[in-house]
Amino acid sequence: MVVQKEQVLASGETVLLRLAPVDPRSLMQGDYMELRYALVRELHDVEAMAPRGALIVTRDLDGVAQFVRIDDGRPLAPGELRLRYHKRGSEVSLGAETFLFPEGEGRTLEAARYGELALAEAGDSVLVGLRDEARRPLGTRLHDR
Repeated sequence: MVVQKEQVLASGETVLLRLAPVDPRSLMQGDYMELRYALVRELHDVEAMAPRGALIVTRDLDGVAQFVRIDDGRPLAPGELRLRYHKRGSEVSLGAETFLFPEGEGRTLEAARYGELALAEAGDSVLVGLRDEARRPLGTRLHDR
């Protein structure tokens, strides 16, 4: 699994996902943030979605992911990317919803408005870091790219 994640980091495309309201830090778990992505809110009829699959997204001029459709097997159009998901009940997870950060960075990361992901061709993703409203990196990056 580590090798797979390293391959995603080495060759993946950078995609920004706008964050929905972020849960506050967890006092029981230390410097920890639960992330939610606005893209998930755009999904209609979640109940009809397969338990596992991929979303098809494009990136706007700022690199922010825009939902196009649920992957139905059609070839990707130019500029389209796959982003894997899995579903638990009515909750859709994109696989990077938890963010553990170094002690003392909580105040800085409160300005987070985007999650930065490395996205592989098959749709696997790795959370690289967080960005502010101007899409500038915040705090310690999880991975150098």
